[in-house]
Amino acid sequence: MRLRIDFAYDGTDFSGWAAQPGRRTVESELSAALTTVLRAPEPVRLTVAGRTDAGVHARGAVCHADVDDEAYARLPGRSDRTPEAAAVTRLNGVLPGDVVVRRVREAAEGFDARFSATQRRYRYRLSDDLASLDPLRRRDTAVHRRPLDVTAMDAAAGRLVGLHDFAAFCKRREGATTVRTLIEYSWSRGADGVLEATVVADAFCHSMVRALVGSVVPVGEGKREIDWPATVLAGRTRDPEVAVMPPQGLSLEEVTYPDDDRLAERAAEARAVRTLDGQE
Repeated sequence: MRLRIDFAYDGTDFSGWAAQPGRRTVESELSAALTTVLRAPEPVRLTVAGRTDAGVHARGAVCHADVDDEAYARLPGRSDRTPEAAAVTRLNGVLPGDVVVRRVREAAEGFDARFSATQRRYRYRLSDDLASLDPLRRRDTAVHRRPLDVTAMDAAAGRLVGLHDFAAFCKRREGATTVRTLIEYSWSRGADGVLEATVVADAFCHSMVRALVGSVVPVGEGKREIDWPATVLAGRTRDPEVAVMPPQGLSLEEVTYPDDDRLAERAAEARAVRTLDGQE
């Protein structure tokens, strides 16, 4: 049977999501926990909606795992709990404190944590005033040492929204498309004085969110015009003036999915390689 697992983590002490030999990763911790509670003979394999980099956090991460249905049914033991409730309790009992499982449930037919997703929403926190920086938020807030014009950054960000080739903001991967639909990119200053970006897209390529943030920082500093990030986007090549911002300010906040009857259809759509002219 396929399980959908909703979870969260503080990425500070992880080398990202993906399992790597000799490194502590979110995938390896969660897989080990599932393998333990299910008493699986081999490590449980996971497919995640968003593969975060080292130091990046998540509040709304989603993954799936294909597991033995009898082992899953045995999780409650002699208690009257459901397997879903028992799975959450038992997983959180063996996971380290920087990973929390929110919910476990049997996935609907056709569900794929990665390919069935319709949107991913990220948040980026950036402080431009060291005097007002909350030390209790130091793990999820990046620091910029010069004041920033959030209105200009928001205007520049809005000009990147839409269906585009984001090659200028992605690390290229052989055979992979960099065409994405950026649904929302906005900036505001919170009550605590920290700048927050909301970035929503159907999918993201490697380093895309942190590069998008880095593209508008020079605009906020007054070093570049509001149209500059859009000009970089149109060039489709990495610009050395676009910094990939520090990972600690970034958090995956939410992954959304269509209704159950469209899960398989959405997965098929997402697997198709897109181009700007609509061809596959």
